[in-house]
Amino acid sequence: MKMRILFVCHGNICRSPMAEFVMKHLVAEAGLSDQFEIASAATSTEEIGNPVYPPARRKLAEHGIGCEGKTARQMTRDDYRYYDKVIAMDRNNLRNLRRMFGDDTEHKISLLMDHTRRPGDVADPWYTGDFEATWCDVLEGCRGLLDEIARDFFP
Repeated sequence: MKMRILFVCHGNICRSPMAEFVMKHLVAEAGLSDQFEIASAATSTEEIGNPVYPPARRKLAEHGIGCEGKTARQMTRDDYRYYDKVIAMDRNNLRNLRRMFGDDTEHKISLLMDHTRRPGDVADPWYTGDFEATWCDVLEGCRGLLDEIARDFFP
């Protein structure tokens, strides 16, 4: 059985696709690609069908990570049933997830940075313009999440 993870942000063109492809890269490095299904989605409809935002794409490429073919999609109610973990980039996304999914009775929803030693929001480069800060948050969050999953599911 695969661990299925969905990363979520507002538009699905910056933070959540960065997390999706960073996590795919990390699980590949760990030799666990066949144990995971990793995707990303938006809480809004604003960017549906658009590719990853060019500065986010460039930041991933700086680290040898591609994201070709990724286009923004909006999450659906079915995503809660399908995915084992639904990881939000910030508290606004978390609020939108709870509004869409209702009570998180299966405890699937969390903030990415809650899997680190410094809980909080992933810096939003759409507003800050600081893709390096977002890269650092995403990398730290994905490493923490992978460590937790590896400890709990792949002893």
